[in-house]
Order: sequence, then C-alpha cells, then structure tokens
Amino acid sequence: MKRVLAIDPGLQKCGLILADIDSNYVLEAAVMYKFKVMNQINLWINQYSFEEIILGNGTNSKYWLNLLRVQAPVKVVEERGTTLRARERYWEVFPPRHLGRLIPKGLRYPPKSLDAIAAMVLLEDYLQIRLIWPDQIQIRIELEP
Repeated sequence: MKRVLAIDPGLQKCGLILADIDSNYVLEAAVMYKFKVMNQINLWINQYSFEEIILGNGTNSKYWLNLLRVQAPVKVVEERGTTLRARERYWEVFPPRHLGRLIPKGLRYPPKSLDAIAAMVLLEDYLQIRLIWPDQIQIRIELEP
C-alpha cells in the first residue's frame, strides 16, 4: 500500500489527511493546533508509515517544510482556492441531512473546520484522483489547548 500524508498548513491550526493511494481511500483525518501536529505525524508514521508528504504552499509552509523533511520526502503544492473548493467537497463527503437539504447550496456552511477537507483537495489535485471517504472516517478535531 502506498500511503501519502497531505497537510493544509496554517498559522494556528493545520488540516491533515492520510490516504492510501492504491485504493484511493482516506484512512484518517484531523484538524489540530500546530503544536500538536508533529505528535500526530509521528503516531501515523508508527501506525501506518507513509512514503510522501504533500504540503500546501500557503501560510506557514516554510516552517513546516523544515520540520517535515526529516519524516519523509515533501512535495510543496499550490493551495490557492482550496478552501473554497473544500467547502463544496465537504458537502459531497458529508451530504446534508433532514432539513439541511432544503437550504440552498450557496447558503450552507459546513459545521466543522474545513482544514482536513482542504488537505484532501490538495492531495486530489496533486495526484489527479478523487479520494473515497469511508463512512466510518470522522474528522478528529483537536482545537483545545
């Protein structure tokens, strides 16, 4: 299995997604404060191992590039527009239910942080694939100090 980690970096928090590229499946997803990210990456290295890291070139990417190089090969990719596309992709992964379906698409706002979905969009763009998000995978959000 070829596994790849994608990171949507930010000043305060980051979105992470770990995917199996052979099957096109998302394995895990998280949004967390930046001081927790390296612990999560080390956990995934021990649990899964991965061959490559895809890093968005936006906010704070130089900081992350220096830290991540020792973990695996890093490819820095264009991230312009990923947050807007992540909003749309969110509703594909987590379709609205019940009364939420009646709200016009343009007025819906995802209830969760989009950073992990933005990381998925980065990875999909880079690999030119469409990832499958299994129903049992939830975005782990750790935004508590």
